Amino acid sequence: MSDNINYHNNPLHGVGLKQVSTELVDQYGFEILYAYLNINCFNTNASIASSIKFLQKTDWAREKVEAFYLYQYKNLPRASAEQFELPPRERIVPDDQKPGEPAELSFTDAKRLKQKRAEKAEQRNNNQRRQASKTSRGKQKARTANKDSDPWANWP
Repeated sequence: MSDNINYHNNPLHGVGLKQVSTELVDQYGFEILYAYLNINCFNTNASIASSIKFLQKTDWAREKVEAFYLYQYKNLPRASAEQFELPPRERIVPDDQKPGEPAELSFTDAKRLKQKRAEKAEQRNNNQRRQASKTSRGKQKARTANKDSDPWANWP
């Protein structure tokens, strides 16, 4: 990390994973956290200790919880695309952005968000299938063209 970059405005600066988890569970509870984040440590044998143990070992889950902490619990505006690519602890929060009150969350909103994510995932999968189909058709045409031009390709 560079010395000239100020990370002190990031609400995660100097805050441990235990404190983040405790604040989130105290505010929302395990059920809401599971509904929004879909991380099993908030559903199966849910406790602060087991959640911390899992989050310490699993980078993607820890980053998901930390982002939730920043943008739902601390209610910061969404990060720029460039900053969003960085892990939450490395993001630079502009000086004019100050944490607000925790967002009000409900199971209804969680269900709507889950449905929206499922639709996006389905759309992404369809796009990937289309791309794969185009690629395989192109390869098939290339193989057929090679067979037509190569007399040994049709050898019995």
